[in-house]
Amino acid sequence: MNDIELYKSILGVKQPWDVTNVKLDLLNKTVTIKVGYNQSQKLQCPVCDTNGSVYDHNTRRWRHLDTCQMTTIIECEVPRISCDEHGVKQVRVPWAETNSHFTALFEALVINWLKETSLSGVGNLLNLSWDQVAGIQERAVKRGLERREEKPLVNIAIDETSFQRRHEYVTVIYDKEHDAILEVLDDRKSATLEEWLKNRPQEHLDSIKTVSLDMWDPFILAIKNTVPAAMTKICFDRFHVAQHFGKALDKVRAQENRSFFNSGSESPLARTKHEWLRNSHRTDNRSRRDFMVLTRSTLKTARAWAIKETASKLWDFTYRGSAEKEWHHLLGWICRCRLDPVKKVGRMVKNYLWGIINAIIAKVSNAVAESKNARIQRIKKMACGFRNRKRFRMAILFHLGGLDLMPESLVNYA
Repeated sequence: MNDIELYKSILGVKQPWDVTNVKLDLLNKTVTIKVGYNQSQKLQCPVCDTNGSVYDHNTRRWRHLDTCQMTTIIECEVPRISCDEHGVKQVRVPWAETNSHFTALFEALVINWLKETSLSGVGNLLNLSWDQVAGIQERAVKRGLERREEKPLVNIAIDETSFQRRHEYVTVIYDKEHDAILEVLDDRKSATLEEWLKNRPQEHLDSIKTVSLDMWDPFILAIKNTVPAAMTKICFDRFHVAQHFGKALDKVRAQENRSFFNSGSESPLARTKHEWLRNSHRTDNRSRRDFMVLTRSTLKTARAWAIKETASKLWDFTYRGSAEKEWHHLLGWICRCRLDPVKKVGRMVKNYLWGIINAIIAKVSNAVAESKNARIQRIKKMACGFRNRKRFRMAILFHLGGLDLMPESLVNYA
């Protein structure tokens, strides 16, 4: 088998395309495969698939998978045809996507590697620039979004995640039914989320059963303005409510610990921060008997801890009336506790109790959405940050959008 037949088999080119020449450059460790087009075959417009006449030829080059440890380039004088309806168009080639400088197989390799490492890491491995790798990722996400079928929304979660320091945030919309991030919005403003929701078909909004989120008023306002019967569907998930109780408890502990030191007394709260914040229902408390003794003391922190633990037990009700009754008992206790950080959380819970009860009855949790948020932070860490929101959005949708990223021509080429 000569080199032309060898590369014809390796590349898998078929009529009307054919390998016409193979050029080896040992100095630069490059193999250039020239591919020609059978002129006897009719050409079709890539837009409307109607037959057209040859207008001219455009020389194109594509990076292909390395062969024999050498950089492999496909070179072809691609015909351009004249279409009566669409003008002059370049015909499609079966080994690459339109406007790409890489073959479909090479892009597939880059896409698979990008799932495991950063843009810079893939660029270093394949001798590509950062912009070249980013371009492949962007085309992959664009393909995936075009292929994604718009489905009615049922259970969604809306959360914010940090883009950069100085309180720079983006809004992440997560589809629980299909375990995929639907969109990443540039900020966390009400108008931005409302615009995205209004652009959805009305039947998709009508089908929504639950929207879980934290108690961020701009999100709540946007949902109220767009989703029918929003007040019965908005759910404030357990994680964010527990987070507020935990922060209040830690403030009480810090204040009381400081008062011991200021009075010159030895503080029983020293080095116990993480013990107070642990969920005792998921911990073997036999291994921390000394700490459990503290919880039964007259410390202010012990009172705040008891309130936090009680709140964590109020999420398993089945009936709305029972849930409301027990939460109101807790709010009464909080009003009498004389602990300002806890009372502040109590006022917040009272204002948003309707959404908490919705979450309890609907058995809604943002746990999976929070795990996605953690993965987003790992993506950001792997990339050592992002220059702009566009790149950040692209990376999130690439890894977590549940998209079909592979080139379409890969099917035909293979």
